[in-house]
Amino acid sequence: MAGTATPATKLLVTQRIDHTVHSYAHDERAESYGSEAVDALGETVGVTAHQVFKTLVIKLDTGKLAVAVLPVPEKLSLKAAAAALGAGKAVMADRTEAERSTGYVFGGISPLGQRKALPTVVDASALDWDRVLCSAGRRGLEIELAPADLVRLSGAVTAAVTAS
Repeated sequence: MAGTATPATKLLVTQRIDHTVHSYAHDERAESYGSEAVDALGETVGVTAHQVFKTLVIKLDTGKLAVAVLPVPEKLSLKAAAAALGAGKAVMADRTEAERSTGYVFGGISPLGQRKALPTVVDASALDWDRVLCSAGRRGLEIELAPADLVRLSGAVTAAVTAS
């Protein structure tokens, strides 16, 4: 697929990971990039909203950045994410700091192929699915892959990190 080369997709190809790249027309006026992906791909790919995962960059009370990956419809429990990553507390990272650290633009941050690999936690619900989708590193581009591959390639731990 032309125009789908990102550090995330290159990593998957290099590692010979079975995956599919899905693209959709990104609307610059979209307020929720995750919801936009769910709406655009839900019917055409045949996935539920809970199979599409968003990537959030957080800042731990240690001062280090980290990544939380969870289903789009869910809210992040900062406390649970911090605990899963061995910290006491966390806050959402500054947008500029997140972009600089990962090498991706806000709304297109992938948990894979980041400029600087950050500690990562993937919500345990990912393991309930055969395939999940996450950002491929560009708005309007998603990767479909096995959750075990997502966890392994991102060096993630799994834990329940949703607020519900």
